[in-house]
This record gives sequence, structure tokens and C-alpha cells, in this order.
Amino acid sequence: MRIVCIGGGPAGLYFGLLMKKQNPADEVTVVERNRPYDTFGWGVVFSDQTLGNLRRADEASAAAILDAFNHWDDIDIHINGRTQRSSGHGFCGIGRKRLLNILQERAEALGVKLVFETQVTSDEAYDADLIIACDGANSVVRTKYAATYKPDIDLRSCRFVWLGTEKLFDAFTFAFEKTEFGWFQAHAYRFDDHMSTFIVEAPERVWRAAGLDEMSKEDGIAFCERLFAKYLDGHALKSNAQHLRGSSQWIRFPRIVNETWVHNRANGDGSVTPVVLMGDAAHTAHFSIGSGTKLALEDAIELTNSIAAHPGDLPAALDHYTDVRSVDVLRIQNAARNSTEWFENVDRYASFEPEQFAYSLLTRSQRISHENLRSRDAAYLAEFENWIAQRSGLDIDGSKRSVPPMFTPFTVRGVTLKNRVVVSPMAQYSAVDGIAGDYHLMHLGARAMGGAALVMTEMTCVSPEGRITPGCPGLYNETQRDAWRRIVDFVHRESDAKIGIQLGHAGAKASTRVSWEGTDKPLEEGNWPIVSASRQQYLKGISQWSHAATADDLREIKEQFVRSTELAVDAGFDWLELHCAHGYLLSGFLSLLTNQRDDEYGGSPANRLRFPIEVFNAIRAVWPKDKPISVRISAHDWVDGGITPDDAVQIARAFKEAGADMIDVSSGQVSKEEKPVYGRMFQTPFSDRVRNEAGIATIAVGAISEADHVNSIIAAGRADLCAVARPHLANPSWTLDQAAKIGYVDIKWPKQYFAAKSQLERGYERERAQRAEGEA
Repeated sequence: MRIVCIGGGPAGLYFGLLMKKQNPADEVTVVERNRPYDTFGWGVVFSDQTLGNLRRADEASAAAILDAFNHWDDIDIHINGRTQRSSGHGFCGIGRKRLLNILQERAEALGVKLVFETQVTSDEAYDADLIIACDGANSVVRTKYAATYKPDIDLRSCRFVWLGTEKLFDAFTFAFEKTEFGWFQAHAYRFDDHMSTFIVEAPERVWRAAGLDEMSKEDGIAFCERLFAKYLDGHALKSNAQHLRGSSQWIRFPRIVNETWVHNRANGDGSVTPVVLMGDAAHTAHFSIGSGTKLALEDAIELTNSIAAHPGDLPAALDHYTDVRSVDVLRIQNAARNSTEWFENVDRYASFEPEQFAYSLLTRSQRISHENLRSRDAAYLAEFENWIAQRSGLDIDGSKRSVPPMFTPFTVRGVTLKNRVVVSPMAQYSAVDGIAGDYHLMHLGARAMGGAALVMTEMTCVSPEGRITPGCPGLYNETQRDAWRRIVDFVHRESDAKIGIQLGHAGAKASTRVSWEGTDKPLEEGNWPIVSASRQQYLKGISQWSHAATADDLREIKEQFVRSTELAVDAGFDWLELHCAHGYLLSGFLSLLTNQRDDEYGGSPANRLRFPIEVFNAIRAVWPKDKPISVRISAHDWVDGGITPDDAVQIARAFKEAGADMIDVSSGQVSKEEKPVYGRMFQTPFSDRVRNEAGIATIAVGAISEADHVNSIIAAGRADLCAVARPHLANPSWTLDQAAKIGYVDIKWPKQYFAAKSQLERGYERERAQRAEGEA
């Protein structure tokens, strides 16, 4: 096979040598615009895992790369005059020039033809069976065939400059310095016996405010030297991008995603030549997770393997390559996006104490979790867990195992929760005439005994007309109050959990069937009139039409919320949550998708907040001052023109000013046009923003399914509580089970269940031991 690689970076060189090794009869050419053995850039980083992949692919080049590596396990994080160190991370640094030289030498030894100082302007200059377009993030080939590849290029909001220094760092170093213009950060690591990479980064607004956009290249470097002088120990910063002038050395990172990776070029003789994207031409991952070169090399490995697995069928090989790599790359790019956004918003976390700031940084991409940190550096994590526990009010005994963050207490007003786990409100559609019966006693009682700190009722409606379905519970008469009191008394008598009630009004989503008979579909008979912010039909062509609430409607609804709150006080609930999410009545006022009013309750954000805030003020006035109120909001409608996370921060600030204690941060269900992006902990970033920008405690929800998730979220300051829904449906004792699973035994069990505690803990202990033995 005749193969041409356009671009002599890691992807092209490695693919060329691997294909030549696999089949020496292949004619492989790598075309590079730079001079022989010349390159730009400083050092690159690999993980130990990447090294294993290289060894399996080509032992000879891997051995040479390994011999040139500088290996370290430590990460140092400097902020506000203090340093936090975490170990066990297993990174390797190598000079980019040295890496390319090794690959060039290996390629030449195998018979790959290397062509230098050739600027390729068109792939059509080459007659080949396979062309690899690995010509970088600014790929000429990708641009030419953009209609096929469909690239999505997102220029991120920070500016960065890639520099070097003779200061040799003994750990991967993150340094943060606050200036009068804002925060700057440096990413530094040693890559050979003489040099370290030193990347300086700042948000665009900070970079411009500092005047770096108007400085010469030399003045910009001098600025960085002064700013980070304490870390450089008198050493200079250097640029090897001599071709760049002025502020052009500062660039914005392009996140590149391509819908398709293969273009079949039609040739004059009727044949086609596949032109395949690889490396940065196909995808980029922000330097803060050190995966750009890793992705390029693993692209080369996978395409080589795919061709070997499909002999004589190149189209099938290319399909397999893109199927496999697109999944792997997306996973890395998602982690890189999380990391990128963290560094773009350092000021969001800069008020954290250095201990929590460092933990937040280490877990920013979600690739490193709480238990993963324990496996890397158990001593570091134990010390950090003790730090978290002390700040939650626990008296720490150094002789005992540290307390995982999810099992630390949390106090709001006069209510102290024993841990950070909440049984999320979950509609059960099992009430009769709005009355919570034996089913609810069983459902909520079992979960209260299962270890969670706070058990929330499903949305409990403030009027018959405000119910989602005929099976939804209410709290608008004394019979319902007494039924709830029975359940509250059981929870208080038989457990040390607290119990909260979520009050709401279904609005345009009322008068529908129970979920197992058709979610959101109107009743087949017996429908009642429904009301919302504006006239609305939730399911187009299916749902009832609601009518826009009149002034009398709003006055009556507010009075209903007050009456329900008074009944909740009588029933003895510990906590109250106001439901302003998911397209129900109060949520419908907040979103422009559902509020087209032209009076004082529509239009501007302040007007759309007016009625929900009026309701909140009214219930806060009758709810006991020593008991908390949380507010559930949809932080993202997932529809253009709807609520965004930016809006959610402003909504949270308004409720905070009104006296809310916490924001329960959910998303979606406001419009059937929504296109949510799911994944583990997918709504936690919204909680993070609300908590750390609006300055109010939050509850995180959404695909939180294991102790590791809860511990990571709480420890990183992304939320104060975690609401867990579906796992609690499968296992009412989810919290007790998760404690045993991670080996935390200092947790109280119900006396009736205590006999099962040690058996469960021993079983999980055996599993952990067997897993450790297998990994060893």
C-alpha cells in the first residue's frame, strides 16, 4: 500500500513507522514543512498508562522514549503563599524536539521516506492508496474538505503562551498569582536535564486588562518573569517561536471536533483515495490534561491495528478506526473540557482555602475521583478528609480512619444533618385524594432508616388543581396534614434522619396520567382546568391548553402556598423546599420559553422572578425561622432561548437575597424541545456555578450513583449536599451500603438491622482484597 502522511508531527511519524513495521512492503512517505530534526514547542507529558500503549505498539521506539523521559509522581499547587502537594500521579515529561527526533530516527531505520521543508497546499499533489491528514490544528486538508469533515472549532476564552525555562521543577507545578487585573496561572514541568516547560495562561479579559495584547513579545515575557519570579529562582523565561511577533505568541486554545474523519477523494481514473484525519487535525484536548500527543499516538496505533484486523478491506478498517477512536477521543475531550473550564474560571474557586482549592484542581476533569486519589496518595487524602471533617464541626481523632466527606454533618439554621446524602423527591403517584397513605409510610420510612440524612417527599401540591396527576399527594386540608404527620412522626421516632416536604404547583403540566399510564399525557376523562404563566400546551397537539394566570389566580395560588406551609409546620416537617423547576407553575414564570406575559410578571428577568419571589417571601414569613427552605430550580432548559447556567446564577442570587438557605440545582423538563447532554454527575457543574458564583449552598442532583461521586462533589466544593434518586429506589439503604462498600464502618445502623452490618462490611472487604490482589 502507498501511504502519504501530510504532517511530520507525532501522529504522522508514528503511524508511518508502525505501518512500515507491520508491512515492510508498504511505501510510506511523511511530508513535513519544517527542516530535518527541527521543531517548535518545549516539553510534552505522558501518563504511565500511555507508556504501556507505546511499549505494546513498538518496543524499540518506546524504549528510546522511556530512556529520555523525566518521571515524577508529585503535583505542587501554589496559591496565596501556600503549597499543597499530592503524589502518585505517574507522569513523564519529554522534550517535543527529542520525541520527534526519536520517531524520525525510528521511521528512517524502518525505511519510511521523510520529506522535509515541504509546505503541502493540497493533498491532490500525492497519488496514494491512503493519505493521512495530520497537519495540525490549522489543517489545510481539513479546511479543504470541511463539507465532509464538518469541523466544530471552539476557541476557548483564555490566552496562553508556551515558554521554557532552565529552572528545573521537581513536580508538576501549578502556580496561581492574583494581579490587579485578575488571576494568572502557570503550568510548569521538567522535560529533560536542562529545561522545563512553563505555560502562562489567563482569561482574555484579564490578559487585555494587563495590556499584554499591546506588548511586544519581549515585554510580554518580561511581564511573566516578574509575575512568577518566586517560582523561577532567577531563571529567565524563553520563547522558541521566533517566527511570532508581539502579542501573537499568546493564543486561544481551539477545541476541535469533527463529525467525520474520512473523506474519499475522487481521482481522475474513477478510483477514490481515503483522506483520513489524525492527531490535532481530527481533535484537540486542552494542554491542562496533557493528552494531545497521547491522542495522536493512540490514533496511529488504532489505525494500524484496524488495518491489520481488516486485511484487504480498507473501508472497513477506516470505519472501525473512526468508530473506536471517536468514542475514546470524546471521553478525553469531555474531561479536557471540564479541565479547560476550571482554568477559565479560577476566580470562582480562588476564595477556597488552599486545601480545598488544590483538591478541586486535582479532580477538575472528573477523571480523578475521590477514591482514585486515595489509591494514588492515601496519606494526602486522609489529611484532606480530616481537614474537611474539622470544618464541619467533627472532633478528629488522628488514631482513627478519616471521615469521608459524605459522612460529615451539615447545619442549616437550626437543623443539623448527620451526613450529606438526601433522598431526592421522587414522584410515586400513589396517593388517594391527595392523601399520603401506607405506601408513603413504607417508602419514606424505609429510606429514612437506610442511612440518608434528609428524606424529601415527592412534590406535594398546594391545591387539587395543582396536582400533576390524581395520584399525587397534597397538603391543602387537615386530613392530608394528619397523614403526613403520621409519616413525619415515624421518621423522627425510628431514625435520626430529617424529613422535608417539597411544595409545588404543576401549572401547565397538571391533570395528567400517572407515569406508567403515559407520562405527561392528559387524563382520558375527568380533566380539570389548568393554569400557567402564559397560555401553553406542554405536549403539542396532545396536552390540554392552560390559561394564563390572572391577578386573582396569582393571589389565590400564593394563599394556597401559605396555607400548605402552615399545614407543613403543623405536621412537623424539618425542611421545606419550594419547587421552581421542571416547567411546573413557578418554573413557568422564570423561563422565556413559557412566560410571554406583558405585565409586571413578564419580560425582564426581574419581572419573571417577581411571582416566584412573592411566593417565597410569603412562605418564609410563616415557616419557622430555625428551619431551612431550599428552592429547586432548572439551571438549564437545554433549549435555545431558555434558561442558561448564567441565568441560574442570577435566579439563585435573587432567592438568596430573599432569604433562601439552599438552591437545589436541577435542569430540564421545561420544554419537550430540550436536548440535554447526559452523563455521570451531568448536572453537578450547574450546582458548582450557582454555589461558587451566587455564594449560596447548593444541592447537586443528577446521575449521582456512588459514594465516590458524593465524596468528590462535596470535597471539591461543588455542592453541600447530594440528592440521590434512582439508586434509592433500587436500594432504600443505599447510604449504609455505600459506607460498607468504601470501608467506612463508623456509621450508625438502625438497631433492628444491626445484625447485617458486619456481614455486609466483611463481604465488601473481601471484594476489595480480591480486587487488589488481581491488580497486583
